Amino acid sequence: MTRERALSQAGACFDAGEFRTTLARRIAMPTESQNPQRKQVLADYLEAEIKPAFESMGFRCQTLTHPDALAPFLYAERLEGEALPTALGYGHGDVIRGLETEWKNGLSPWALTESEGMWFGRGIADNKGQHTVNMEALRIVLQTRGKLGFNAKFLIEMGEETGSPGLRQICAEHRDMLQADLLLASDGPRLSAQRPTIFLGSRGSVNLDLVIAAREGGHHSGNWGGLISNPGIQLAHAIASIVSAKGQIRIPEWVPRELPDSVRRALADCEVDGGENGPRIEPDWGEPGLSPAERVFGWCSFEVLAFKTGNPDTPVNAIPPRAWARCQLRFVVGIDPDQILPALRRHLDRQGFPMVRIESTGEDMFQATRIDPDDKWVKWTADSLERSTGKKPAILPNLGGSLPNDIFTDVLGLRTVWVPHSYPGCSQHAPNEHLPPAVLREGLVGMTGIYWDLGEGGPG
Repeated sequence: MTRERALSQAGACFDAGEFRTTLARRIAMPTESQNPQRKQVLADYLEAEIKPAFESMGFRCQTLTHPDALAPFLYAERLEGEALPTALGYGHGDVIRGLETEWKNGLSPWALTESEGMWFGRGIADNKGQHTVNMEALRIVLQTRGKLGFNAKFLIEMGEETGSPGLRQICAEHRDMLQADLLLASDGPRLSAQRPTIFLGSRGSVNLDLVIAAREGGHHSGNWGGLISNPGIQLAHAIASIVSAKGQIRIPEWVPRELPDSVRRALADCEVDGGENGPRIEPDWGEPGLSPAERVFGWCSFEVLAFKTGNPDTPVNAIPPRAWARCQLRFVVGIDPDQILPALRRHLDRQGFPMVRIESTGEDMFQATRIDPDDKWVKWTADSLERSTGKKPAILPNLGGSLPNDIFTDVLGLRTVWVPHSYPGCSQHAPNEHLPPAVLREGLVGMTGIYWDLGEGGPG
């Protein structure tokens, strides 16, 4: 009944194929939350797959519902003592659409398949593989010790890929039940495939449309060129006023005043690495004077996701009447989210673009969150991971992407410590989603060590 035995059991579970069998069964369930035809599958994933797994570990399970949600939520808890530390886990069983016809030959989104040293399947990285790691680590600690030694709570949702409808309301309604010392969860990628990682929140995200509707219908470019405005040209210049040719944001309200010292220290030894299949980092793109890690984890970025004017498929010799762009701002703590759109409106008016309309996309805004990298639970988690893996983990103040982390920090008032079990090149949300099995194995060993150490009392 030792820590070393628990870690050995974790490795043996993976090497014997037990972990793969469990994960394959979950990947086989096509839990596409954007597909209305999968509504029953979403409920079945919780009822037939996840609930029995928790109950076999002595967890008490409860189904939670909300009218805004696409499917039920599953809450599981195993309480071993009032004086013990309590960890709340979180995961989501829904996935992005499978896009079956776009996968490589021999691969299916609904079958865990090994090819060229990788494991493929929809949800292996986001998020079935990740919450399966954590659930199996809990099981191994229980099997080895006979108890956890701490109180464990877990919340699984089935709508994260559609904006987590109902999650905020569920957490507010059951705030007392969900109280814990920290949220300890897994999502998103590591800094690199080789390095265990901890992140403490996420960048916020807001999508918006910029639109110029100049007139009804197009007009011949020979007869009217030079006489009437071109919305495509105007919108291109409006966007160029927002961000420089090298990606530097030009709206002061959209960038933090400075990077906190604790954030700089945490990122000082972090090297962004997308692996062999990742894009090459361009050193002169984005905010000057910052390292790549500081640009993506400590700063804000503005992106044009799509731009349309005229008919791109069959261009004609006519001045288009309209131009449209879907844009996105990723922002960090220190940006006032209530001022993002007003600041943009003021900027466009100052720059001479009152004709540009700012329109909502209908998507919810993700809020920016992070806890202090110097928090005692962060150091404790990093020390535990290093003991288990023999590697110094990267500590990121926040994920470069976005998660509903503000629900846990603001609604529940929790510290949030995320230990991801994916890597940047995983093709998350795309065809051919995959992971190196070594990342999953190391994640299983690392989480087993964290849960074991939590049963020894945590940081105190």
